[in-house]
Amino acid sequence: MTSYTIKLTADQAAALQQIVENEGYELREVPYARFSGVKKDHNITFYESGKLVVQGKGTREFVEFVLEPRVIQEARLGYETVLNPELIAPRIGVDESGKGDFFGPLCVAGVYVNEAVLAAWKDVGIRDSKNISSDRRIAELAEGIQNTPGCVWNVVPIGNEAYNRLHASNGSVNRVLAWGHARVIENLLLLKHRMNPPPVRAISDQFARTESTVAKAMMGLGRQIELVQRHKAEEDMAVAAASILARHEFVDRLGRMGREYGMTFPKGASSAVEAAGKAFVERHGADKLPKVAKMHFRTRYRVLGEPEPPKIEWRKS
Repeated sequence: MTSYTIKLTADQAAALQQIVENEGYELREVPYARFSGVKKDHNITFYESGKLVVQGKGTREFVEFVLEPRVIQEARLGYETVLNPELIAPRIGVDESGKGDFFGPLCVAGVYVNEAVLAAWKDVGIRDSKNISSDRRIAELAEGIQNTPGCVWNVVPIGNEAYNRLHASNGSVNRVLAWGHARVIENLLLLKHRMNPPPVRAISDQFARTESTVAKAMMGLGRQIELVQRHKAEEDMAVAAASILARHEFVDRLGRMGREYGMTFPKGASSAVEAAGKAFVERHGADKLPKVAKMHFRTRYRVLGEPEPPKIEWRKS
């Protein structure tokens, strides 16, 4: 254990500050921090927001023998699931990949977890795929998730041509996302007989302005389960696992698409992506672009040499 984060009350922070100032810590200045100190095997930083971050190889020892008995006055480390049973509740996590990429599909994944699945993943390193830069590591984690006993998963890839049709008919990325989330939840609930115990809720990131965007898209079985949409949902292990499966599917399909057309399709929507788009059009023709790209991106106009429409103020729908 090399990192630990917790919120402190004002009294707890004051008690900890006394320890840091009087018990051999080297004090240091950290932006937005009220105080910070360093010892040889760990460092402590308490931020103005009320969040305490402990880092270093001595983190566990500090938490167990200093922070909990002398500051928090409560044993928490190792008792997280006792203090918060929701951490092991059977649930479905949903996330997507490819939304911000000009080339390639939109992939939505859903993962069912229970207490045994979460215990199996305790030290595996499953976290939001945006924090994993290696495609190889994504693939390794995806294989582990898929092969975990008791884990039930589903991925809905929306290829470029289907994506462009859906976007044209719905007029909104968020409505396409809502359909994808609803579809993967429905697919998983069709496998409910494999889920023990059954899920109590489905959790996803709140990407739309109102929760009703996804709620309205829910299908028959999906309407029978609690839907929780929240910001930073990827902090939940089920959602983080879904983000890994979605990213793995996206990367795999982007690679297959590259092999089919004999070129490399970069991720994102950068100048390199624009250059690749122009090379694709030159090699395969403008009529083939909807087969590999999301045509509502402004990149499309630059690739095709078309006048860009005026920018409109973006807001969640």
